[in-house]
Amino acid sequence: MSGAGATYLFGSYSEEIKTALGYDQTTLVLLGFFKDFGANIGVISGLIAEVSPTWFVLLVGAAMNFTGYFMIWLSVVGKISKPKVWQMCIDICLGANSQNFENTGALVTSVRNFPESRGNMIGLLKGFTGLSGAIMMQLYLAIYGNDAQSLILLIAWLPAALSVIFVYTIREMKVVRQPNQQTVFYYCLLIAIVLAFFVMVMTLLQNAILFSHAAYVVSATVSCALLFCPILVFIREELTIWRQMKSSVDGAANTITENPPVTVEKEMNQILQPQKENFETTSCFSNIFEKPARGEDYTILQAVVSTDTLILFVAALCGLGSSLTAVDNMGQIGGSLGYRKTTVKSFVSLLSIWNFFGRIFAGFVSESLLVRYKFPRTLMMTLVLLLSCIGLLFFAFPFSGSVYIASVIIGFSFGAQLPLNLTIISELFGLKYYSTLFNCGQLANPLGSYILNVQVTGPLYDREALRDLEKRDLSRASVKELTCMGSQCYRLAFIILAGVTFFGAMASLILVARTRQFYKGDIYKKFREQAEAPHTEMTSSNTIKTR
Repeated sequence: MSGAGATYLFGSYSEEIKTALGYDQTTLVLLGFFKDFGANIGVISGLIAEVSPTWFVLLVGAAMNFTGYFMIWLSVVGKISKPKVWQMCIDICLGANSQNFENTGALVTSVRNFPESRGNMIGLLKGFTGLSGAIMMQLYLAIYGNDAQSLILLIAWLPAALSVIFVYTIREMKVVRQPNQQTVFYYCLLIAIVLAFFVMVMTLLQNAILFSHAAYVVSATVSCALLFCPILVFIREELTIWRQMKSSVDGAANTITENPPVTVEKEMNQILQPQKENFETTSCFSNIFEKPARGEDYTILQAVVSTDTLILFVAALCGLGSSLTAVDNMGQIGGSLGYRKTTVKSFVSLLSIWNFFGRIFAGFVSESLLVRYKFPRTLMMTLVLLLSCIGLLFFAFPFSGSVYIASVIIGFSFGAQLPLNLTIISELFGLKYYSTLFNCGQLANPLGSYILNVQVTGPLYDREALRDLEKRDLSRASVKELTCMGSQCYRLAFIILAGVTFFGAMASLILVARTRQFYKGDIYKKFREQAEAPHTEMTSSNTIKTR
């Protein structure tokens, strides 16, 4: 998952694409839309995951990632002839879409393995995705130096290599809940927070003082070491479980069994007795409006036509669409306010780091509040959307240091929105078809990005840039790159984005009212019962053995 956040680095290399290929801002935001479109249209990866093993899903994603971003790098450095705009759109869409295969392969599998800790799991894994931009930035500086074109090359090969290396370690398992499972998650959370703070401090230092290449290498090495520390935690836990199982087996070997275990009898009966097969076929549309209770397993069509889904869609379209627009325009926002390129990269890294904290907050804090105080995740989403409005207004009315504050707020709120959205989907509609519903839940993102970025923000920026040219008695034909300087460049656009996000927050309040009774109940009860069933059977078996 630490390689699945390359799309958040678009603000760091978008200016290179704009300069090398001579694009205006409208064309650049069109590329940004196709990047968001590819990153969020994950239905294909979800459907593939329903019928194929996880390793196949990850390998397909690796191939798509390398092909898409490598073609972009070849275009920017001039290794191939200048591509058409539609060709660049396809390349970036293909590369960005690969992260859905990584998400589907890793995250959905992990949620199914740990259903009772899904909030923690989604928050932790999505947190590493949010942090991946800052981690890759450290690796890029250590490997290539301050060459933005090479950043595109790094994005092409690094995530693909990670998927290939770890392809067989990710699989769905019958996990027996351990007493200290929550403690293990908190160990991983602590390591992730240490990593995030280290990367944030390095980012600020690199902007304040001049780093040598050796210093960049040390920073990247420490980042990678911290990134792999959770593996040591898991190895220790696996060794502990193995020792416990070994001692249990040794103890059972000394016991004389007079009667066969109940579980064995049950399995033998299931094998020997012929299974009654139901050959009656029913249409997938026959029960589309006969929805089960919230929390039970919905079919894909039942979930898609649900009123709850519609409200979630509107809230995500407004909130995530506005946040994505801010993320994609981060490079141009910094440039319009006169910041240096290295400072703009710091904004992008800060946004990535606080994106991580937002995802961790949405996972661990919302899970804790839900379990202890029955605080609904839907209300948490409303509060996060209201926070996002404040960050957008900081961009609309900038002052000294406001972009730093806005980067933190937008990064945090953007990071929190997606895990909340995906966790709510799993809680309301069940886990049976979560591979597909998980990716359907992200469809609002590219639509929101298209409306708010391509149709609103890009044209408004170009209009202000043309006014700038008129003031200097220049025409569009006299300049290669259409740029705008000043605080007025994004003011109107971000006032509109803040208003749209506020509307999304008000819409999410409707979902809070609709799901109030659901979240007052015990939403994890059935998963605890399923996890306790094997333990109960094992206890019964051991009781029979000792008679």
